[in-house]
Amino acid sequence: MTAAATDAPGAGAPSATRHSLQLGRRLFHLANGVVIATAYALLFTHEQIVHVFGTVACLVYIGDRFRIAYPDAVARFAPWVNRLFMRAEEQVREAAMTPFAIAVLLTMLATPKLAALVAIYTLAVGDPLAAIVGIRFGRHRLSPHRSVEGTLAFFVATVAIAVVVLHRGTHAPAWPLGGAAAGIGMLAVTCELLPLRVDDNLTIPIVVGFATWAMTALFGIALP
Repeated sequence: MTAAATDAPGAGAPSATRHSLQLGRRLFHLANGVVIATAYALLFTHEQIVHVFGTVACLVYIGDRFRIAYPDAVARFAPWVNRLFMRAEEQVREAAMTPFAIAVLLTMLATPKLAALVAIYTLAVGDPLAAIVGIRFGRHRLSPHRSVEGTLAFFVATVAIAVVVLHRGTHAPAWPLGGAAAGIGMLAVTCELLPLRVDDNLTIPIVVGFATWAMTALFGIALP
């Protein structure tokens, strides 16, 4: 291999697209969200998590700006980052982790704890599950980037998460609990299907957080 080929522009740059399976990226997304939500549920008060995760979100943003400013350093010294976690369009723009961190922080700030937990778990589990199901098994298209199968997986995951979190965190009877969870799932899916030119890592937790707050109020479920 010649030196010119080795040093060619774009060597080592990410090449994956949103249609790539990228299991490493999906699992990293899932693990981050589950750890954050579980830590909030078990270890931190609202004030504590805002301070801790506020710091984390700042560090994520700063790190991402350095990645964009010095792409050659990432390609040379940590090529596995581009191979496992990045997409081609993220070479010159923010990575999905930045809106992820910002949206999680905003959801924690703006909604009650249980609503934020439903939102973060939905982002952590429902979003990558929908992508994996859609890429591997999606045969019926709703839009260029959405399939019936992936959307159904997202709906089921959101409803299941809402049922588990609200059941553990409230004393709501089964019927209001199921009705609220179904409403949360429908609003979440509606948001996912809108042709917004905004990263869904930003929209999902905020919409699901406020949907949970609204639906629990509608069905008479008091959030502590």
